[in-house]
Amino acid sequence: MTALISLGRVLFALLFIVSGAAKLFDLPGTAQKIATRFTVPADLAGFAADVEAATSFTVAQILAVAAGAIEFVCGVLIAFNIGVRFFSFVLVLFLIATTVYAHDFWNQTGPEARASMVEALTNLSLIGALLVLAGYGRAEPEMAPPPQKTYSEL
Repeated sequence: MTALISLGRVLFALLFIVSGAAKLFDLPGTAQKIATRFTVPADLAGFAADVEAATSFTVAQILAVAAGAIEFVCGVLIAFNIGVRFFSFVLVLFLIATTVYAHDFWNQTGPEARASMVEALTNLSLIGALLVLAGYGRAEPEMAPPPQKTYSEL
């Protein structure tokens, strides 16, 4: 049973590993997608300008690196059974933010709304699976159950 759980955990984590790596290998494309969906709130505009000046990256580029790194690192650590509960919760928070900002079907109409709703429901399913992982936690090796006495031995 532990082998099946481990295999399932690794295969599930592979989704985040590949997705994070794809974001990191295509930072300009990822940053462009983020820039079309996310605007810095007016209250944080001054801080964002300071960060952009200090790093020479736009906020969208910084968020693209952060998104790719979060997905990749959390996926690898979950696959290797390290901090499964904690990193599952990190990915849950990441998916909630992604769903709210990138898949806001409630603000769209027509085919785009349907496509965003499917992506939002996919993220909701991933959140459910991550909560199962968080609830189960780290897979420990199975211990042999104590031997059962038969009725004739009682």
